Amino acid sequence: MSTKAISSPRIPLPQWTKSLRAKEAIAGYIFLSPWLLGIILFIVGPMMTSGFLSFTRYDMVNPPTFVGLKNFIEIFTKDRLFWPSLLLTFRYALIVVPFSLVGALSAAMLLNQALRGTTWFRTFFFLPHLTPIVAAAVLWGWIFNADVGPINHWIRTITGSSEAPGWFRDPDWAMTGLIIMAMWGAIGGNTMLIFLAGLQGVPQELYDAAVVDGAGLWAKFRNVTLPMLTPTIFFNMVLGIIGALRVFAAAYVATQGGPAYSTWFYALHIYTRAFQYFEMGYASALAWIFFFVLFVFTYVQFRQSRRWVYYAGEVD
Repeated sequence: MSTKAISSPRIPLPQWTKSLRAKEAIAGYIFLSPWLLGIILFIVGPMMTSGFLSFTRYDMVNPPTFVGLKNFIEIFTKDRLFWPSLLLTFRYALIVVPFSLVGALSAAMLLNQALRGTTWFRTFFFLPHLTPIVAAAVLWGWIFNADVGPINHWIRTITGSSEAPGWFRDPDWAMTGLIIMAMWGAIGGNTMLIFLAGLQGVPQELYDAAVVDGAGLWAKFRNVTLPMLTPTIFFNMVLGIIGALRVFAAAYVATQGGPAYSTWFYALHIYTRAFQYFEMGYASALAWIFFFVLFVFTYVQFRQSRRWVYYAGEVD
């Protein structure tokens, strides 16, 4: 004898419950509206405007004139600074990001030790990162001053020679100075803090199990710390690459793109065409090319991350 499951009829919600949910939804949208308004006015709106201007000639005085793909064709065929600035920016990122990640992770591991006064030391270690980028660039400009800077003073004292690098005056050393500035900001800044948070999230039980198995410091780091930190490493790597490719303020303040275009980064190229030559349409086309480069680069990183990033608790 077969039995049929008796399904209970759906009980409609009371009217007061629907009214309460509607009020909660309205309140949520009201609290969300400042953020949505900011996104529309300061991100979506300017992006749409720049997308339109990229197909025009616009000098901020005369009305935009539609020119189609002429700006993009000129960028790829006639702009003698386009490819050098793009390649120089990628070269900068290729050097800065790996060294910054290694340095920030090393600093985070040192600050993660349960020692007396560690909290105060973490605070003082992070304080220099709060310095505005312009002020930091001016400070580093003095540190790397070829004549009176402390770096060259120490070099001359140690070597006993009057010769010292020209730093921001020398095309062969200007990029090195900017790289040192960038790594200083990453090692003691947000990258280090994110790594520190990731280290504190590694379960202690895994280290205890590794000790029972006879693992030493290097084995624990390789088999426990690194696998558990792969999401944090990936997050910092994505942000680090985007930040390095967008480098502008340090180069603008310290070197103005020189000497001899040795620090002429892509963002500086966009700024120059937009706010010195007032070629807003051309600069918008440059910006959109850069946007697609960043988009493709970030997409590839996310695709490749599936091979090496481990998320605790995920099921294949």
